Amino acid sequence: MRVFPGSKARSCAEVRQLYGAKGFSLSGVPQAEISGEHLRICPQGYTCCTSEMEENFANKSRSEFEAMMKEAGRSVQATLTAQHRSFDSYFQDLLNKSEKALYDAFPSMYGELYTQNVKVFKDLYSELRRYYRSSNINLEEALNEFWTRLLERLFKLLNPQYHITDEYLDCMVKHAEQHKPFGEVPRDLKVKATRAFIAARSYAQGFLVGSDVARKVSQVSLSHECTRAIMKLMYCPHCRGMSSVKPCNNYCLNVVKGCLANQADLNTEWKYLMDSLIGVADRIDGPYNLDTVIGTIHMRIAEAISNLQENKDSITSKVFQGCGNPKISTKGSSSEDKKRRGKVTLEAKSSAQALEMLVLDAKGNLTALKTYWITLPSTLCSKKVMASSASDDKCWNGMTKGSYLPEVMGDGLANQINNPEVEVDITKPDMTIRQQIMQLKIMTNRLGNANIGNDVDFQDTSDDMSGSGSGDSCPDDVCGKRLSKSPSTRQPETHAIPKQSGHGINGASSRSLPSASLLLLLSVAVITAQHLWR
Repeated sequence: MRVFPGSKARSCAEVRQLYGAKGFSLSGVPQAEISGEHLRICPQGYTCCTSEMEENFANKSRSEFEAMMKEAGRSVQATLTAQHRSFDSYFQDLLNKSEKALYDAFPSMYGELYTQNVKVFKDLYSELRRYYRSSNINLEEALNEFWTRLLERLFKLLNPQYHITDEYLDCMVKHAEQHKPFGEVPRDLKVKATRAFIAARSYAQGFLVGSDVARKVSQVSLSHECTRAIMKLMYCPHCRGMSSVKPCNNYCLNVVKGCLANQADLNTEWKYLMDSLIGVADRIDGPYNLDTVIGTIHMRIAEAISNLQENKDSITSKVFQGCGNPKISTKGSSSEDKKRRGKVTLEAKSSAQALEMLVLDAKGNLTALKTYWITLPSTLCSKKVMASSASDDKCWNGMTKGSYLPEVMGDGLANQINNPEVEVDITKPDMTIRQQIMQLKIMTNRLGNANIGNDVDFQDTSDDMSGSGSGDSCPDDVCGKRLSKSPSTRQPETHAIPKQSGHGINGASSRSLPSASLLLLLSVAVITAQHLWR
């Protein structure tokens, strides 16, 4: 190495101290400036860095910048995961309280009408939890099945003097819609509960999808060109003996915008997801009010059973007219115990204020996260790289201490074509990030459907939603029984991969939302074409 004699060769004490603090050996580190012809990234003037030091600093800058990205991503993940946890806890608690209220009150209210049918009620709540956890079941069909099973059981218990066969029950069920034995409760509850559950599970899943996207995108590695640019930004001033000189702010912005060009392309779909979550939040605390609907399921069931009891004679007569008179039973048991034993008042403890606070907190956090990906460069430059103020003309500009003249590039891959600091191939988008953009689109579409009350099946998402609620399930021999007698009035859209698109939810009802299958097919075609371009 060539050492400059005389007073021109400045001390390398600051660089030696920094280099050692980063965990590198000081062996071979210059005591004073040397000629820099050997440098491949930093300017080739007087320098305190050897080729080995430059390489080590480049690797260090890469790992440090990637760590900054992961740390920023973890902050987003933590925010979204916390929102999911809070909502999930609220929702599960709401459902648990309704179920407990039913178990506490029904024995004294209905006697054998309840005690001989406990499993029917348990299975209902189990199915509701399974649906919320994104199991591939049809909620309307599950509710229809519940009313069918309950009617069959209660009709037999209310008419013990008759021998009622399965064939007779089949006939009775066929006439049930016409006679409305439970009054308007089944229809009303189906409409309100399905909308509430669809919104709730889409809302919960949306937070998890957003968190997962932030995690995966934050782990994307830097390109070789980006590593060189980050090294030049962060460590080349130290090699030039300018350790106290901060990088120019606009210079830092161009470097980071070039390095995070693909990440910035998430902005549009990310914002749509945040807006969609806010829209569904307004629904679950408004028209689809969870507190009113989910928290009073037990009360609606009690109302339905009361309707059946009060109209028993009329309904029985109509069934006999349509299906014939069943044979008299030889058992001849009494039905006294099957009637109400006493007046018990069912109440629903309101948690409306808790829901209102949850939604308010969520909307604040979601609004703050809307512009995360396009504001990330300025955040990293100001808080992590510690760039100088925008007006500073005595900052590190990539070559020396002075002002930085080039204009700041726009956001996203397409705007980096003339980036003066990072060589970016705008024809080769990052495939991992493109896949995450598609996940955002799919989830947004789900939320758009939920906003207008349309069901969307969630498949292959049990891992994401694990730990939510009990592990109860409805056995096949029970859930599969007589499903054909109670077809769902609306089949849910089925999508094989979690998440879906649609640009926000404002005006969602006025236009059709693209299916996830179509979006996924288009994504695969684009990715295949991009690989062929390479």
